[in-house]
Amino acid sequence: MDTLIANVTAVTVNEQMDVLFGAYLGITDGKISYISKKPPEEQPATIIDGTGMVAMPGLVNCHTHLATTVLRSMQDDATRAQALEQQLLVEDRLDRRAAKASALLGIAECLRFGITSVSDLYYYPDAVAEAAAEAGIKANVAMSAYRFIDHSEDFDFETDEQCQELCRVVEKWHGYEQGRIRIDAGFYAQYTSNHKLWEALASYGAEKGLGIQLHLSETEAEAEECMDRTGLAPAELLDCHRVFSLPATCAGCGGLTQEEKNLLGKRKATAVTTPIANAKAGLPAMDVTGCVKAGMNVALGTGGAVECGNLDLFEVMRHTAMAARTAGGDANAMPAAAMLMMATTCGARAQGRGEQTGMLKVGMDADVVLVDFSAPHLMPCHNVMNALVFSAKGGDVAMTMVGGKILYQNGRFPTIDLNAVVEELMTYAIPRLNKEG
Repeated sequence: MDTLIANVTAVTVNEQMDVLFGAYLGITDGKISYISKKPPEEQPATIIDGTGMVAMPGLVNCHTHLATTVLRSMQDDATRAQALEQQLLVEDRLDRRAAKASALLGIAECLRFGITSVSDLYYYPDAVAEAAAEAGIKANVAMSAYRFIDHSEDFDFETDEQCQELCRVVEKWHGYEQGRIRIDAGFYAQYTSNHKLWEALASYGAEKGLGIQLHLSETEAEAEECMDRTGLAPAELLDCHRVFSLPATCAGCGGLTQEEKNLLGKRKATAVTTPIANAKAGLPAMDVTGCVKAGMNVALGTGGAVECGNLDLFEVMRHTAMAARTAGGDANAMPAAAMLMMATTCGARAQGRGEQTGMLKVGMDADVVLVDFSAPHLMPCHNVMNALVFSAKGGDVAMTMVGGKILYQNGRFPTIDLNAVVEELMTYAIPRLNKEG
C-alpha cells in the first residue's frame, strides 16, 4: 500500500451513498485499494492523518474555458452583448503561449478547489492539453469550432483549419497517460455554425470514439430564433444532423423545451448547469429537476473564470440547489446527496470516466479530496453531506489527489511552478492582451 489516509470521514458517493466515520482509505498504484472503518493489516509507505478532515471523490467541472482565466474581471459589469464584443476583441490577441499560461493558472485554481477533472471547450486545445498533461489533472479537451451560418459556403473537413487542428490534437493527446487526457469533438453553438460542420464532426467523432461538447439553448431567445429560422428547436435541429449520436455534453440548457429535454434524455446526453455564470450574465438557470426527470445526465460547470468570477465548484453546488428549490418552491427539491452526485459521479459519467472515477470505492482511481472541517463555518457538523454542499467552500480543501498523486496540499502545487506561471502572465500574456492594434 502506497498511501493510507487514516481516521477520516469518508463521503463515498457510492451506490448506497455511504458515509464512514473514522475510516481508513488505502491507495496502491494510483487506485483505491482499501476502505474500511478498521485499519488495514498491510503497512503503508505513507500515512496521511485525516483527523478533522472529510474525504470525498474529486469534483468534476464539466464546462469551463481555462485559457480565459487571464481575462478574469475584465467585463463583469458589461451587458451580455457588450461582454461578448469586448471578449472577442481581446481574444484576438491571445496566442498559444498566453493560452497555456492562462490554462495553467486555471488548473491551479481548480486543484485548489478540489477539482480533479475538467471538460474544456475553447480554442488552443493543444496548449490546454499540454498544460493539463504537465499539471497532472484529468481533462476532456474540445476545440470550440465555429462556422457562422452560411449554408452555401464551401466546407471540406480535410482542409478546414479548425477541423484539422482537432485531428492533430486527437492524434497527439487522445488517450494520453492511460486516458487521463481525452479529446472531444466540439463546436461553440448551433447559431455560430451549420450542418456541414455538425455532420463532419459527428462522423469523425464516431470514427475515433470521441464525445462532443457544445453550448445548447442557453436562452429562450436563442431557441425562438432557431425555431423561426428552421422550424425546429436547437436540440431537434442538431439531432437531425447526428450530433447526439456521440456522447454529448451540453452546457447552458436554460432555454430547453420539454420536447428537447425528452429527446436529449433518450439520447443519454448530459446537461451541464452553470448557474453562477448564468446569473452573472442575467440569464435563467437550467431546469435541473426537469432535465433529470426527462432522463438526462446532469453535471455541474463553472464556465470560464471570465464568466463565473472563479472556478469554485462548491459554490456551483450550492447555487444549483438553491436555484432548483426557488424554481420549485420546495426546500426538498434538490437534496445535498443529489448535488454531490452531480459534482462527482455524474460528471465522471459525462466525461466517459464513470467506470474509473467519481466514487470512493475499491478499484476506482484515487481521485480524492480532503476538506478541512476545522473552520468555524463548518462547525458544528450534524450532517456531513449537507455541510459539504451548503457550508463548505473551495478554500476549505486541504489536499487534492489525482490517480494517487498529490497535486495540491496546504498551499503547495507540486506539479505547477505557480510563480513562473504568474511571471509569464504578467510579463507576456497580459501585456499582449492590453496591446493596442
